[in-house]
Amino acid sequence: MKVEATITAPSSIDDLIAHGRELDALGYDTILVPEAGHDPFLPAVILAEHTRRATIGTGIAVAFPRSPFVTAQLAWDLQRFSGGRFQLGLGTQVRGHNERRYSTPWPSPPGPRLREYILCLQAIFKTFQNSEQPTYFQGKHYQFSLITPFFNPGPNEHPHVPIYLAAVNEYNCRLVGELADGVRLHPLNTASYIAEVVRPAIAAGAAKSGRDIADINIVANPFAITGRTEEDLEAAKKLIRQHLSYYAATRAYFRVLDHHGWGETGEQLYQMSTQGRWSEMGGMISDEMLDKLAIVGTWDELPARVRERYDGIATTVNLVFGPPYQELQARQRQMFRDFGAVLAQLKRA
Repeated sequence: MKVEATITAPSSIDDLIAHGRELDALGYDTILVPEAGHDPFLPAVILAEHTRRATIGTGIAVAFPRSPFVTAQLAWDLQRFSGGRFQLGLGTQVRGHNERRYSTPWPSPPGPRLREYILCLQAIFKTFQNSEQPTYFQGKHYQFSLITPFFNPGPNEHPHVPIYLAAVNEYNCRLVGELADGVRLHPLNTASYIAEVVRPAIAAGAAKSGRDIADINIVANPFAITGRTEEDLEAAKKLIRQHLSYYAATRAYFRVLDHHGWGETGEQLYQMSTQGRWSEMGGMISDEMLDKLAIVGTWDELPARVRERYDGIATTVNLVFGPPYQELQARQRQMFRDFGAVLAQLKRA
């Protein structure tokens, strides 16, 4: 089992370099940069220069505000700069954020458009690698039908850029199986939903393209409620319960709630969010929900509990110790250091 770390918001370039080097030395397989208040590609360039072993990935970058060609250029250069250690993680985000935060049109359901986006990306990558025989693409939403030598960056020593997709619904999971190298599952998830919904959909998509589900890296991103003492655990429970309530209020994630019969709670949380009752929402996450949506245990207990939950259904785990808020940065980094001490136990699984 591989283990990833999501980098916390750096205060400076020097801070980013030190943090990245530390995660690399601790043995994390992949260092992810989220698009959460900051652009994910710029830090990835710096990490590519100052790490030597870990894969560097966007976890995730929002696709639609960037054209396929813009994304392809960024990914191609990062693959070159990192010596083949880059992963392109993409997601759609929800309609409201696309339209109202990114000023990006939402002309159709996102799944088929994301499929076109990936096919267009792959055509561009092929053309970068073999400029003498361009591979063009024409779709309903995206096209790639023009390039000249001046605008072609040329071949890459590592031409395959792995594409990872954020997926919750069955369509996007099938899309992962058909076209992608891996899936980045949302933290609002359960082992049951992965086993009974996600994996069958990925397997169906893989079969469509003549692949097997074993070819796909399934990355679980569970919340981890951990610490050295019972007091630490109780504080972490309060933090994670509150953050889960924000996710559970988002209708795009109701599929997971409905799978467990928690749909009514999701609707109540959605209504509370529209009324601005954020501070009250954590109390709606029951102990049963917390137990299935998060992994609870001390540092010594955590590796065994992660293996018990994800053995056979996920190939990589990225533990989420809390929301990536600036005021929690010191806490998050200490969590990564502490977990680094028991990392080998989990990776031996």
